[in-house]
Amino acid sequence: MSGGARVLVTGAGITGRAIVTALAPFGLDVTLCDDNPAALSAHPELTTCRPDEAAARVGDYALVITSPGFGPDTPVLSAAASAGVPIWGDVELAWRLDATGHYGTPRRWLVVTGTNGKTTTTSMLHAMLVAAGRRAQLCGNIGDPVLDVLGEPGDELAVELSSFQLHWAPSLRPEAGAVLDIAEDHLDWHGSMAAYTADKARALAGRVAVVGMDDAAAAALRDTAPAPVKVGFRLGRPAPGELGVIDGMLVDRAFADNVALAPVVSIPVPGAVGILDALAAAALARSVDVPAEAIAAALESFEVGRHRAELIVVDGGVSYVDDSKATNPHAAEASVLSHPRVIWVAGGLLKGASIEPTVARIAGHLAGAVLIGRDRGEVAKALSRHAPDVPVVHVVTGEDIDMGDTAVSPVTHVRRVTDGVNETLGSRVMTAVVAAARELARPGDTVLLAPAGASFDQFAGYGARGDAFADAARAAAGSA
Repeated sequence: MSGGARVLVTGAGITGRAIVTALAPFGLDVTLCDDNPAALSAHPELTTCRPDEAAARVGDYALVITSPGFGPDTPVLSAAASAGVPIWGDVELAWRLDATGHYGTPRRWLVVTGTNGKTTTTSMLHAMLVAAGRRAQLCGNIGDPVLDVLGEPGDELAVELSSFQLHWAPSLRPEAGAVLDIAEDHLDWHGSMAAYTADKARALAGRVAVVGMDDAAAAALRDTAPAPVKVGFRLGRPAPGELGVIDGMLVDRAFADNVALAPVVSIPVPGAVGILDALAAAALARSVDVPAEAIAAALESFEVGRHRAELIVVDGGVSYVDDSKATNPHAAEASVLSHPRVIWVAGGLLKGASIEPTVARIAGHLAGAVLIGRDRGEVAKALSRHAPDVPVVHVVTGEDIDMGDTAVSPVTHVRRVTDGVNETLGSRVMTAVVAAARELARPGDTVLLAPAGASFDQFAGYGARGDAFADAARAAAGSA
């Protein structure tokens, strides 16, 4: 990037601000575009414009650096591609700056991606690095953008990357990268499962490729990964070159000969999901010589993040669990299967993913369902086919519901949320959800918020959705 070159930055949010700050020392002519005038007004030092204005003259720029939310078919990026203008994401920029020594000695990047489990795995990995005395930063799609932590002293980066971020990072070559699993998600952004899978596979282009062998789509990437070292992890007994479980212990047969790492009972995340996340994190940690003792210590003290199978309250023998981060069917399926009998709170934005296979596999665990959000009708249709005897309640926000078109179960009910004066829409929705769930639940059940969809139709994000559910559950328990 030569001084004076014209660079277009798309997106003025958290990532856009990190990009602008990172570019400042280079004397570039930076233009920032966004549809939000308020976000642009925070940068009076820059030339600003709307994306449609930038698209009309995109050929004037030597480079476009985009925030990950901008998809390939966004008009400004589509125009840039047609004009032959290079497009980088913030991760691509960070990788190039770090690899060329702009921030000093380059870090070793340890990358985690997959449809589900990324945040927990990356957090476990970071804890293992810290327990080993490493100077490590947690960044990427979790916490701070990578660009914001490169100025801090560090040896390794524990980096969570989404498929969006990987799409715009073609030159990334991490020290080690893991693909945990691959299931339908964000197909509205990528256009196809093949494109989504190809973007995830970019994490495997470095020295060590780690893949989940219990997930067929992820396992298929191991043999084709360009990394010279290929490692698998599985719930069962590991083969040579893998990590797995033997007699209740996590065992490394990839970077050592049958080295026991930690007992399964020390993993605080319940069910098979927690074991797989711990194995993936351990594989990445072992790739940079983290000793078994540090892995065991990190898992023993690890705390589950908010909105990830978080137990909120137990009331009358019924557990209320917030797994709002389960924003796709695959994640919701794993969450439901971790409990024997569930009142399932589901719905939201399915993002082009099919809910049918998930409902077919979890039907035997369902004692009831409370449905919310724009795509609740799709969930209801799947329930009517695969779990017709499960009682279903729709919580609607004033809109009409066509019972025939929705093809809901014969025991379906509708709870309408009317306008309130002192409550937000989200809190009203979740108050009605918890009230409906309490009527369906019996002692020993779990009321589980594992929506299988994104939250933006009704909430500011999955965190706001989880908070509203938790508040409603605690309030109901306090008034019981």
